[in-house]
Amino acid sequence: MRKVSLRNLAAHKVRLALTVLSVVLGTAFVAGSFVFTDTLRHTFDSIFAQDAQGVDVRVSTEGANSRGVPLDDIAAVESVPGVRAVVPAVSGQVVLLDEEGVAVQTGGAPSIGVNYVPPEQALGPVDTFVDGAAPAASGEVAVNRSAAERADLAVGDATRILVPARGIIDVTVSGIYDIDTDTGGFIGVSFVDPQARELFTDGRHVEYVDVGGDGIAPEELRDRVAAAFPDLQVQTGDEVREETKAEVSQALDFVNYFMLAFGAIALLVGTFIIYNTFSMIVAQRLRELALLRAVGASRGQVGRSVVLEAVVVGVVGSAIGIVAGIGLAYGLRGLLNTFDVGLPEGALQLRPRTILIALFIGMVVTVVSAYAPARRASRVPPVAAMREEFASAGDSLRIRTIAGAVLAVLGVGALVVGASGTGEPAAITVGLGAFALVLSVMFAAPALSRPFVGALGRVLGKPFGAVGRLARTNAVRNPRRTAATAFALTLGLMLVSVIGVFGASAKSSVDALVDTGVTADYILSGPQGIGVPGGVAPAVGALSDVRSVVALNGVVAKVGGDEETEFGASLDGPFDGVLEIEILEGTDRLDDGTVIVADTEAEERGWSLGDTVSFESGDGDSVPAVVGGIFAHTQLLGSWIVSDDVFAELMPSALVTPFAVFVDAEPGADLDTLRTELEDATEQFVVVQVQDAEQFKGTQAQQIDTLLAILYGLLALAVVIAVLGIVNTLALSVVERRREIGMLRAIGMQRAQIRRTIYLESVLIAVFGAVVGVLLGISFGWGFVRTLRDQGLDTFVVPWTQVVVMLVASGVVGVLAALWPAARAARTPPLAAIADV
Repeated sequence: MRKVSLRNLAAHKVRLALTVLSVVLGTAFVAGSFVFTDTLRHTFDSIFAQDAQGVDVRVSTEGANSRGVPLDDIAAVESVPGVRAVVPAVSGQVVLLDEEGVAVQTGGAPSIGVNYVPPEQALGPVDTFVDGAAPAASGEVAVNRSAAERADLAVGDATRILVPARGIIDVTVSGIYDIDTDTGGFIGVSFVDPQARELFTDGRHVEYVDVGGDGIAPEELRDRVAAAFPDLQVQTGDEVREETKAEVSQALDFVNYFMLAFGAIALLVGTFIIYNTFSMIVAQRLRELALLRAVGASRGQVGRSVVLEAVVVGVVGSAIGIVAGIGLAYGLRGLLNTFDVGLPEGALQLRPRTILIALFIGMVVTVVSAYAPARRASRVPPVAAMREEFASAGDSLRIRTIAGAVLAVLGVGALVVGASGTGEPAAITVGLGAFALVLSVMFAAPALSRPFVGALGRVLGKPFGAVGRLARTNAVRNPRRTAATAFALTLGLMLVSVIGVFGASAKSSVDALVDTGVTADYILSGPQGIGVPGGVAPAVGALSDVRSVVALNGVVAKVGGDEETEFGASLDGPFDGVLEIEILEGTDRLDDGTVIVADTEAEERGWSLGDTVSFESGDGDSVPAVVGGIFAHTQLLGSWIVSDDVFAELMPSALVTPFAVFVDAEPGADLDTLRTELEDATEQFVVVQVQDAEQFKGTQAQQIDTLLAILYGLLALAVVIAVLGIVNTLALSVVERRREIGMLRAIGMQRAQIRRTIYLESVLIAVFGAVVGVLLGISFGWGFVRTLRDQGLDTFVVPWTQVVVMLVASGVVGVLAALWPAARAARTPPLAAIADV
C-alpha cells in the first residue's frame, strides 16, 4: 500500500504540484513572519546591547512625560558612598536639514540630538570619529556617517537643525562619527553639553544620570542610590538593557502576531483547498480504491494510504514553504527598505523553532484536510464503488444545512447584541457572532449554491445558449465542490470588505469631525510625532490678514488618582472662529486654574460645575483645576481642556509641540493671498504644511489609505490562494469529466465551446463566493464599527465603488483561473477520452 500511494503521487504530477502549492503558500507566510520578526528582534537586540555599556547604575524618572532628574540631585548622587563618576544625559528629537534646507528623511528611524560626552568623562565606549572632531562650542555638531551621507554634509559645512520645541538653529558640522549599526535611516546629532541642555531641557532637569562605581558591585551601588533617592528610578546597566530589549520585543510581538494572523488566514483558505482537492481525488479514485479492497486491502490500509499521500504532500509543501518564507522575509525587508521605512539591517535569522512550527502546521493542516476523505474512502463497499454511477451519487445536505441555519441565527443575534454596545466586550461579542456566521456559511453553502448559482447561471449563461446551460448544470450538480471552491474566495473577499468598510468609515468620521468641529480658515500641521515646531504660531500671528491664531496642544495626565493616563487638550487662545465647541453648561472661558470637561467624562466621574479636579503630572505632582464648563464630547479635543497655567505644570516645556495651529483670517481678507503669506512665514520651519479644511481631511485620508494598502497587500496572499484553489478544482474537474468532455467533442462540440463552458463555470463559482464574502464583510464591518463609536468611529459607510469593483474583478478572476483548465479540456482527444477506463 505504501508503494501504491507513492506511485500514485508520482503518476499525477500536476495534481501533486497544485496540492503542494496550497501548502507552500500557507506555510511560507508563517515561516516568513517568524524569519522577518526574528531578524528585526536580533538586530534591535544587537543595537540595544550597546546601551548603558560601562554604566553601573542609571538614575531616571518613571513618568513618560516627566521633566527628568533635577540638577540639584546630581551633586547628591555624587556624594553617595561608592560613586566614582556621574554623567548627566539629555536628548531630544531633531530634524536635520541638508545644505539646501530640505529635511533629511529617516523613514521612521529615530532622529535625535544628544549631549556629547568627552572620552575622559565617558563611562563606556565612545564614538569613533572618521572625519573632523567632536563639537567644542555652541553651534558645532557632530553627525553620524550615514546621516551625513544622506544630507550630503562634510566637515566644515554649515547647515540648520530644527528642534521642534525650540525652532530652527544654525550649526556647523565639526565632525562625522561612526557607530556599530549605522544603517536604517538613523540620525544622531551631538551638541556640546550646555547647548544640548538649552535645547532639550527646561534648564533645571536632565533626562537621566549614569553612574560609575568605585570597586563596588552594581547591585549594591543601585541599592545605595535608591535608598538616598526613593522617588527616582534606579537601575543597573544590565537592568536598563533588559528593559529596553523587553520593550522592543513587546513591540515586535505585535508585528509578529499581526503577520501570523494573515498567515493563519492563508492557511485557513489553503485548508479548504487541500480538503477540496483530496475530496475530489478520493472521489475520482473510488473505483481504484474499491479494486484494492477487492484484492485484499483492508479499510485501514486504504485510509492510511490516502493519509500517507497527505503526509508526503505536507512534508514537501512545508519544506518548500520554509524556503519560500525566507525569500518572502528577504523580499519584504527589501521592499520596506525601498520605501525607506528606517529599519536597521542585519543577517536573516532562521531559528529551529521556525522550521519546526512551519513543518508541524503544514503537515497538520494537510493531514486533517485529508482525514475525512480518507475515512470516507475506507468505508465504501468495494462492489458498490466499482459501479461507475456510484462516484457521481450525492448524499443529503439536510443535516449540514440545518446546522448552518442554527449557526446563522446565533451569529446574527450575537452581531446585533454586540453592535448595540461599545468597548472590548461588545467587540468580542461581535467577533463571536462573525465566527458563527462564517461557520454557518461553511455548512450551508452547498445548499445555498444551488439556487444562487442556478439563478446567476440563467442570467449569465443565456447569451451563450446551450453552452451557458451546460456550464450552469456543471456548477450546480456537485454543490459540495462548488461551495468548497467558492468558500476560499469568500474568506479572502470577506476580510477585504471588512477592511474596506473600516477605511471608508474612518475617513468619513474624520471628515465629519473636521466639518463639524473646525471653522478655521487654515490649519497648520507638522509630521506625525513631531507636530508644529515652536515659533510657528508667533510667526503667523504677526501677519496683518490674520485675526487669531490658536495652537492645539495634547495633554497627558492621570486624573483623580487613576493609574492609567488620559488624554486631553490645551488651547493657547480663544477658540471662537477656529473651533466649534458646544458648551452645555458653564462657560468656555479658560481662566487660570480651570478646566472644561466633556459631558461623557463628567457623567462617568460625577463631576459638576465648581468641582475641583486633581491632575497628576509625569513627575507625580498634583495639579488642581476647577470645572468651569461642560462641553459636548468631541474626539478632536479629548476628555477635557485645561487652562494655560495647568497645562504648563502638567507638560514639560521641552516636550511641547502643538498638534496643530488654527488660523482665522480677518474679515474680508483674501484667502488665497493669506495662504501665500502663511507659506512664506512658515517656510523657514520646513516641515509645516498649510492646508484648508478639505486638504487637511485629504491628508488624514491618505494616512488611512496607506495603512489599508499594507493590509490589502497582506490579504492578497489569501486571494491568490483562493484563485489557485479555483484553478485546482477546475483542473481536477476536467480530469473527472474526461469521458464526458470526450463524448461532447465526439458529437460535435467545438474546442472553443468547451473552453467557454469552463470559463462560465468558473465565473459562476467565483461570483458566488465573492457575493457571499462581500455580504459577510459588510455585516461584520458594520458590527465592529458600531462598537467603536465612542472612539470617534461614529459613521458607518459602505465603499460601494470598491464593492462593485470586487464583484466585477471576481468575474475576471474566474476567467483567468479557468484559462489553463479550459485549454486542457479543449485538447482532450475525443476517442481516447471515451475509451478511458
